[in-house]
Amino acid sequence: MIALRRLPLLLAALLVAGPLAAADAWSPAKPIRLIVGYAPGSGADQVGRLVANKLQETFRQGVIVDNKPGAGGAIGAQEVARAAADGYTLLLAALPQIAIAPASNQSLPYQPQKDFAPITELVGTDLVLITNPPKVPANSVAEFVTWAKAQPVVFMGDPGPGTVGHFGSFVFANALKLKIESVHYKSTGDSMTGMLSGDINAQFVPHAVALAQVKAGKLRALVTTGPSRSALFPDAPTFKEAGYPDLEFTSWYAIFAPAKTPTEILDRINAEAVKAVQSPDLRAKLEDAGLRVTGTSRDDFARQVKNDTVRWGKIVQASGFKEQN
Repeated sequence: MIALRRLPLLLAALLVAGPLAAADAWSPAKPIRLIVGYAPGSGADQVGRLVANKLQETFRQGVIVDNKPGAGGAIGAQEVARAAADGYTLLLAALPQIAIAPASNQSLPYQPQKDFAPITELVGTDLVLITNPPKVPANSVAEFVTWAKAQPVVFMGDPGPGTVGHFGSFVFANALKLKIESVHYKSTGDSMTGMLSGDINAQFVPHAVALAQVKAGKLRALVTTGPSRSALFPDAPTFKEAGYPDLEFTSWYAIFAPAKTPTEILDRINAEAVKAVQSPDLRAKLEDAGLRVTGTSRDDFARQVKNDTVRWGKIVQASGFKEQN
């Protein structure tokens, strides 16, 4: 009788313990390697290191950032695609590697939809349209459009073909019937040098990249591409506020695992990564860098990846871009 009376209490204890046990089902027994397909000091590298440092508070075995730059992020992505699906090799990816590259690079050595399991979007990366004031007499995006339409051609810079800056410029110019010529640089730093020298008229860059030069008055920020204004450029409206609601476009940094990684591992990494970016100290650092903290669920992010791949694939096709080997 005593045992029967205790049975409900035992069952209740098991029900409470079940979710806790499931949440702790996977704990790394060795360091996790977070591969970044871009060079040290890049935006992806900075986000990767901030997140890795925070994750080490939970994953005590360590989270090591491993830079594998080259081929627009394809070298690093390929390595993760071929890695064991055991949670110890992850990819810190940018949107172009996943959603643009399949359409812009016909020799891509991996298939994002088949080779990776989306874990979470860490942050959104909005861009800002910047101009060189002595070269472009415009104080707003509307004035820029008026000026641009009076030019035989507008030189739009970007950090390389296949980037969000590249195809974002196409979206902008195509919608507003501007005649542009894309000027592809090897890096964001090179494109900013071209911007300051007046070799190009305008370009879309991540907020943090433009901040110092805009504050110094050397460049002008006209409009931000994201869903809300940036704290770094409070006077720069969104495209929607400026009267162009269909021109919003953003990028992101996110974590992926090799396909076929067990669900319990994906869930644990998602939970810890979301908790990391939502923590007050890391959130403040990311927002100070001009990033929008998101930290999405696996299901929501998987849907977003599919939608972004379709959208950017259509943009690439409409642009007529052909990769150059």
